[in-house]
Parts: sequence; C-alpha cells; structure tokens
Amino acid sequence: MQDVLVRLENMRAGARLGGGEKRIAGQHAKGKLTARERIEILLDEGSFEEWDMFVEHRCADFGMQDQKVPGDGVVTGHGTINGRLVFVFSQDFTVFGGSLSEAHAEKICKIMDQAMKVGAPVIGLNDSGGARIQEGVASLGGYAEVFQRNVLASGVVPQISLIMGPCAGGAVYSPAMTDFIFMVKDSSYMFVTGPDVVKTVTHEVVTAEELGGAVTHTAKSGVADLAFDNDVQALLETRRLVDFLPLSNREKPPSRPTPDVADRPEMSLDTLVPANPNKPYDMKELISKIVDEGDFFEIQPDYARNIITGFGRMQGSTVGFVANQPMVLAGCLDIDSSIKAARFVRFCDAFNIPIVTLVDVPGFLPGTSQEYNGIIKHGAKLLFAYAEATVPKVTLITRKAYGGAYDVMASKHLRGDVNYAWPTAEIAVMGPKGAVEIIFRGDIGDPAKIEARTEEYRQKFANPFVAAGRGYIDDVIMPHNTRRRLCKALSMLKNKQLQNPWKKHDNLPL
Repeated sequence: MQDVLVRLENMRAGARLGGGEKRIAGQHAKGKLTARERIEILLDEGSFEEWDMFVEHRCADFGMQDQKVPGDGVVTGHGTINGRLVFVFSQDFTVFGGSLSEAHAEKICKIMDQAMKVGAPVIGLNDSGGARIQEGVASLGGYAEVFQRNVLASGVVPQISLIMGPCAGGAVYSPAMTDFIFMVKDSSYMFVTGPDVVKTVTHEVVTAEELGGAVTHTAKSGVADLAFDNDVQALLETRRLVDFLPLSNREKPPSRPTPDVADRPEMSLDTLVPANPNKPYDMKELISKIVDEGDFFEIQPDYARNIITGFGRMQGSTVGFVANQPMVLAGCLDIDSSIKAARFVRFCDAFNIPIVTLVDVPGFLPGTSQEYNGIIKHGAKLLFAYAEATVPKVTLITRKAYGGAYDVMASKHLRGDVNYAWPTAEIAVMGPKGAVEIIFRGDIGDPAKIEARTEEYRQKFANPFVAAGRGYIDDVIMPHNTRRRLCKALSMLKNKQLQNPWKKHDNLPL
C-alpha cells in the first residue's frame, strides 16, 4: 500500500510540474501564467476538482513512446466561480507546446459532455501550438470531436474561450463557435494561416500581432469580444462575466440583492438629448444611469461602436442591453453593427435573458460599400434575431427611429412586449427635410416653402404621438423615470410564456 501511495504522489507531482521548471520559467518570462496558475485565479479557492490527471498519449511514432507527461498537455475538471459550478480546461504550453493529441481531445470532450448533462458553463483556456503533428490524422479527429461538442452545447450551456497564447489553423474554430472570446494583448493571437504562409501565398509581409493579435480581432475583425492587458485581468473579468450568466438554458438569469432601489429617479436624463436633433450624445451615459449601481459589462466595445451590447442588472437580475450609439456614425445601422447585435440578441434569447433595446437610429448606412457587401442580408440578421426572440423585450426610443431601422430595433411589430418613447422621440419613415424634398419636389426651388413644409412634417410626424395613437408605443415617459418604468415592465414580464412554431431549426440569413 505504501509503495502505491508513493507512486501516486510521484505521478501527481509529475503532472503538476508539466513540462518542467525550465519551461515554466520560459512561460513566466513571456508574461504568461501556467495552466494551473490560471485555474487558481479563475476558480474559487480550493474548489477545483481535477479529472484525468494521469492520462497520457498513446503515440508510438517518432520516439513519442519515450516522451510521456501525465495529463498530456491539458488540465481539466470542474470548480466554482462565486459558488456556482463551471467546467474548465486549461492547455499547458509547457507540455509539447500545448499541442492537441487524441488523448488531450478526449479529456476536453469528457468535461464538455458532463457540462451538458448537469447544465454548467464550459470555460476553455487556450494556449496551444495546434494539432500534434506526430499523431497525424488522430489529432485532427480529436479537434473534430471537440467541434461537434461545441455545436451540441451551443445554446445549452454558455461557452467562453480565453485565448492566452497561440491559436492557429484548425484550433481557431472551436473558440469561434463559443459564445464569448477573450484575448490577451501581446501574448495571444488567432489566425487560420500564419504570417509565413501569408507571405508565401500572397506576398504580404505582416507580423503575428497585426495578422491575428488581440487588437486586430477586437477592433477590426470582430472575432473576439474583449482584449486585456495580461492573464490575470482576463481571468478576473471572466469571473465577472460568469456572474451575469445563467448556468444553462434551463435556468433563469442569476439574481443578487442590490441596494439600488427600482424607483430611483435620474433627473440628469431630462437633459441628455440635445435640443439640436443633429447633435450627438453618449448612449452609454443612459445605460450607466439606469442599471443597478452603474455596473455594465460591455461586449465588443471596440468593434462596430455605432451599436452597444452588454449585460447589466435591473432589480438584481441580469438584462441584456442593445443600444444605438449616436456618437458613432450618428447611430446608423451598418453591416458590422447588425451582425454584432444579432449575435448578442440570439445569445440572450437562448439563455432566457430579457433584452432592453435603446433606440436612436436614423436608418441604415447608405453607400456602395454597404450594398456591395450585403447590408440587406446582414441587416436582416438583426431583424430575424429580434423577431425570433421569445424572451421579454422592452424597447425605449430616445430620439430618432426612422424607416426600416425603426422596425428592426425591437419594434412592437416584432413582438416587442413593452415599447416606450421619450417626448424627444421622432418616429417616421425618414427625417423631415428628406421627406419634404420627396413629397414636395415641385417646391424645391422655393426655400421658404420647403422650410414651412418641413416644419409642418416635423409637427405631424417627428414626435412619438402618431405611433402612440396607433398603439405602437405603449407610453410616452419622462426621461428621469426611465429606470422605474423599465424595472416595472421587466417585473411584469418575468413569467412571460411564448413559443415559436415547431421546426427542426430556422434558416437564419447567413
């Protein structure tokens, strides 16, 4: 018995040491934590239960039979974040560069299968050189097994990917299918083909950071959601995100006590919208003033900044926010903002998170670039997402809601449950000046007549009352009462039941 215990402890020590002290020091020298250090920061102290610590690869080619490390380059198991269950895998770059073998993939698949059975999020800490070349097609098969589980878990449990090192080739597709991707600046990158291949094929000279770094993917491509300065910040913010999310699609969003009362007035909102309809204002100010304690977790803040997406709480419960941002492109919807918001709306709907939509949109962005790149189909994604969503939907129009963009932004016609407007709201087919120049073409040569007609149009349509008169707006509310009215609407809707017609799946306009 004593011999077995000694052997057990030696194997545990070997697994904990990973690729050895020298490689651990190399990891630290790059400003990166080890796989186990990351888990310690991510999970509650002492909560981690490790699985498959003694798993080793089964490859006997290229001398691999003499190179075996317990755990085989990935640490897997479950633990808690603020007392709530999560499953986690953390790739160990010190063991074969974190490369994925058949056994490595089996470990990841095991925790994903269990997470779906019990209903708990899966968090992947990715730091891998890709498929283990020595294993050939077996490692590629391992990736495909993980991909299959990503698809099956989608909409069942939240999936979060942290890219904390290299992620290239086939390895990028598993994170791409998860719900959120976080990256670390200067130490992580994602690309299908690296800089050397790009140079050979297209003759472009580009660095790994320019091609697939954290800033590239959070600001230009929209592949990743947030970029952080270091591993610790990324892990702590992941804990914060998990606090907003339900554990699975079978649960309501989490709720926690708050000292912030639901009927708190916010008098400064009465002057948020400028008198000049062409002057911008910051929609983030409205969000921060109506959510509990000003706590807002923004998703993709550096990408498609003309629309804001993120999580806040109202009366302690998680709410998803989608808001036009007048500070960027006047709040117009374009291709990138439509895709960004559509994906967020679909996530909220999958996980029973109510959606609050704040509208100030003059329309879709015009131009050949948008049309040639498919604004019609991409804009339809957001329309489709809102129309399909069955969670509580509360909409507030603060200023402009023009044309088709009015319809798209969670209007009453797309089964919006409660639709409010501020007195400053303008709901019309288009802006007064453009409308008059079309209706009264014959008067364009007479500026005085055009001005009079414009004022007439403004009085008739550039206000919330025509829409309210038809029941498209449920009430015109005072800005300072916004938090109270939204909280009451969400409270009324908490037991909402709505089912879409049975179907195998929809055919989203991809």
